[in-house]
Amino acid sequence: SNLEPASVSEMGNESVPLNYIPILIFIVVALAFGVVSLLAGWVVRPNHPYQAKLRTYESGSPLFQDARVQFPIRYYIIAMLFVIFDIEFVFLYPWAVDFHKLGLAGLVEMIVFIGILLVGYWYAWRKGALEWD
Repeated sequence: SNLEPASVSEMGNESVPLNYIPILIFIVVALAFGVVSLLAGWVVRPNHPYQAKLRTYESGSPLFQDARVQFPIRYYIIAMLFVIFDIEFVFLYPWAVDFHKLGLAGLVEMIVFIGILLVGYWYAWRKGALEWD
């Protein structure tokens, strides 16, 4: 009958691993490019260390105290809030691109999304997390 599976000779001579050869070649070329680039930089760059060059510095100026200074926790809180709100606002771009396709449901979802962001912003403001003192 017509529902029988095709035999090996009807499927062709190509096996599954042969389909991965282009991917393997791409990976080998990418790794070779990285290794050759690093080796070329190592061979070509000048290497003449001297006392002033080997001295420790921070941001181009000599150290005047220990570099392991503890920052206030408020600094980290403000940084985390910035990252959170920054990443959340990245979601607005795809919504704006497909605004006409999404229709009223997309608009309502975005209003809820912005509402949640505003509640989080209000909470952070009320807790004093945005104060720099």
